[in-house]
Amino acid sequence: MTATVSLAPVTGITRPVVERLWQLYRHDLSEFRGSLPDMAGAFHTRPLDPFLEGDDDRPAHLFLRDGPVGFALVSRATSAPRLMSEFFVVRAARRQGVGRAAVDALFALYPGRWQIPFQEENVAAARFWRRVAAEVAVEGVDEQRRPVPGKPHIPADVWLTFAVAPDPS
Repeated sequence: MTATVSLAPVTGITRPVVERLWQLYRHDLSEFRGSLPDMAGAFHTRPLDPFLEGDDDRPAHLFLRDGPVGFALVSRATSAPRLMSEFFVVRAARRQGVGRAAVDALFALYPGRWQIPFQEENVAAARFWRRVAAEVAVEGVDEQRRPVPGKPHIPADVWLTFAVAPDPS
């Protein structure tokens, strides 16, 4: 199923939207990482903040389909390999092609080599990223397990590395 999704760069106006979506994202990840909200009931935003400062090398994109349905944070956007630092689709929009449409749009914006890390315990994400990589990689897919820096108590992340061809149009 293909969904119609547009990408919008995060601006000062849309920053609060991404900050709210970030709370949903971190809540989803807490199942796999054991993280808890602070005393105010919010998950910290330290990893999000650098992407909201207008750095060309770390763009943030909002996914829109009749309103906001997710976001992506890309690192090393101006060099390879690009890194999908964070990728999130709200639960109500999952399994409708939103994630695939968003990632296809991101790959069109930033062709070349990519690295996509995810947690194996997040079965849906593992299945999604492996399927996407197998379908778009032009030179095969390298898969490695890497420890999470500074967090020896959680399982290693899976990292996929592959190349995406530029859009011929």
